[in-house]
Amino acid sequence: MKPRLKSYHEYLIEKLRDPGEREAYLNAALEDGDPKTLLKALRNVAEATGGMRKLASKTNLSRESLYRMLSERGNPELRSLGRVLSSFGLSLRVAAHRPAAHAH
Repeated sequence: MKPRLKSYHEYLIEKLRDPGEREAYLNAALEDGDPKTLLKALRNVAEATGGMRKLASKTNLSRESLYRMLSERGNPELRSLGRVLSSFGLSLRVAAHRPAAHAH
């Protein structure tokens, strides 16, 4: 009997258990510029870090409000987003754009 191959989603969730991978993944989702991409990424990180029940416990937000907030049509408040990121061991920051180096 052949061993079952992991799906991409299973592989992703496994990788997102690492804090550095979570950071890079969520930054890439932010850079994409589509809020739906960020919300999907946050759902994936929530799954990787124990699911919505654990996230609700860590953030003191109800599971229902988390599901709504992180749904495809979600619109999280900054305070709630900060609590979610903090539960993942991350924080929201602002960085200056660095000008691209000119090729000569």
